[in-house]
Amino acid sequence: MAGTPSPVLALTTGEPAGIGPELAVMLATRAVPVARVVAVGDPALLAERAALIGRDIDLVELAAGDALPAPRPGVLPVWPVTLRAPSRPGVLEPANAAYVLETLDVAIRACREGHAAGMVTAPLHKGVILDAGHAGFSGHTEYLRDACGVDEVVMLLATDSALHAGQPGWRGGSALRVALATTHLPLREVSDAITGPRLTRILRILDADLRRWFGIEAPRIAVCGLNPHAGEGGHLGREELDVIIPALEALRAEGLALDGPLPADTLFTPRHLEGVDAVLAMYHDQGLPVLKYAGFGRAANITLGLPLVRTSVDHGTALDLAGRGSADLGSLVVAVALAADMARRGAEVAPI
Repeated sequence: MAGTPSPVLALTTGEPAGIGPELAVMLATRAVPVARVVAVGDPALLAERAALIGRDIDLVELAAGDALPAPRPGVLPVWPVTLRAPSRPGVLEPANAAYVLETLDVAIRACREGHAAGMVTAPLHKGVILDAGHAGFSGHTEYLRDACGVDEVVMLLATDSALHAGQPGWRGGSALRVALATTHLPLREVSDAITGPRLTRILRILDADLRRWFGIEAPRIAVCGLNPHAGEGGHLGREELDVIIPALEALRAEGLALDGPLPADTLFTPRHLEGVDAVLAMYHDQGLPVLKYAGFGRAANITLGLPLVRTSVDHGTALDLAGRGSADLGSLVVAVALAADMARRGAEVAPI
């Protein structure tokens, strides 16, 4: 709607030794017409990283709820969170794991209290968070699930044209959305984790949120099999016969448009993807290598099933690039554009 202010998005700056802080700085030096971005992190860290990569930046420290400065390139509003220990680019410091988690908590609270319309997350480092003693931590997706008190969330990655190609700040690319039935699990645990109830919950969330966030009236979802050749009629595994097919048949009876289970090695071809709004892969490395090959640096991660908007970049902390100013901003631009579009659409459907 003309005259409607751009949504406010909380940008967590991620692992302080990685590229997240400088991505926030780099984003602030360019016009971002689709959203008003507030960094969540340590202002001193952001200032140091800006100086290191040669970017002139005006940091404006604010409390959640304070009026934001007029958006212009070179100004970065910040909701401050203090580092627990000094940080150097490329050098992990376990003492700062609590800092990273606090930035997430601040962003979640801002969304739930109405100070932000959504959150965008720069990459964190799961290993150092576990090394710091936060047992059971397995990533942003699961942390947000628990923090928001929901039973199930769905990880969805989308290329930059999966909402509206041509939206300001976007680059061209093929539309592809890939959701995951399981996320950060060792491969040997995947089969046991794929149950009828789990698939039912995930597909209901995927169907509902494709309608809500993407405006798709009748989503068509293609579902991968778990085993090679989708089990070859039970000769290469029985998960399709015993678990996946019964779950899909029950959901089709509810009205969901589901194809599959289909062999993953042929599903990701133009003929099988024609008319498909999203693919559900059974595990992380079944679906995401294809999406990242199709659009790495032009894709974003979305968490479905939450009471708030959350998107993220499609890459990791890139410790080897930290402090050089050479990190690619593309995925963060896509994540911000996606979050802004979702926030607007969600506000039209139901307040966040």
